Amino acid sequence: MGAVADASAASALAELLRRPRYEVLPLDGIEEDIAEALGTDVTITVTGSPSRGLEATLELAERLADRGYTVVPHLPARQVRDRAHLDELLDRIEAAGIRRLFVPAGDTSEAAGAFESAIALLAAMGERRREFDEIGITGYPESHHLISDEETIRAMFAKAEMATDIISQICFDAGTIVDWIHNVRERGTQLPIWIGLPGIVDYRKLVRISVRIGLGESTRFLSHQHGWLRRLLTRRFSPDKLVRELAPAAVDPEARVAGFHLYTFNEVERTERWRRKTLDRLAAP
Repeated sequence: MGAVADASAASALAELLRRPRYEVLPLDGIEEDIAEALGTDVTITVTGSPSRGLEATLELAERLADRGYTVVPHLPARQVRDRAHLDELLDRIEAAGIRRLFVPAGDTSEAAGAFESAIALLAAMGERRREFDEIGITGYPESHHLISDEETIRAMFAKAEMATDIISQICFDAGTIVDWIHNVRERGTQLPIWIGLPGIVDYRKLVRISVRIGLGESTRFLSHQHGWLRRLLTRRFSPDKLVRELAPAAVDPEARVAGFHLYTFNEVERTERWRRKTLDRLAAP
């Protein structure tokens, strides 16, 4: 990664990278990969895949919590059948000692039951929201493939009253991300923002995972990469350039950036190696 503008900015950026969130897919072998590559100081978020169901998400979250990790399971609204199912899921999450949640609408076009949106599920949680230290909601620097821009903007206001922070979807243009953060603040939403970035991602692996999990995070990522994918199929993406370009906004107190949310696509060892090398560079004189 190239040099950051000044020492104070480098120090602030390093502080954000010391407390990252790593998002993983609940696929075979990932628990062992996390245990080998990551210390328990790294927060792990576990996606909710329509093809594998909430059971895979919760089982992995429970096992990671048992290992001492701070875990944030996804609770996609469209995969929750009804209020009784919601209470059952919340009871199970709390029994595992998990006190953080991420509530997206979910990547399915039709709901499994009563909840069409994250707003509906958050509202149904009611007072039970107080049982959790953090509840994250989704932010969209770019257009969502299922939801209109107007709806995502309107939903942000409604969800913000029932959440503690915002996690942004992947975007590959730093200017777009910075503009989006500015617009969120201009509209009056002051929740801390976790900037979503891909980790060290192998393009071939992204193609393979997208087939296995259906309409998930990696599929959304690939949908924006048609030109790159053909040219760079044998290469890996690195977030160096994005982090460098985002540094001024990321360390601006008015932006209220909480940190970086790294979409690892289960490349946790490569992504962690990148993070540690980046921290070493930022610490260098």
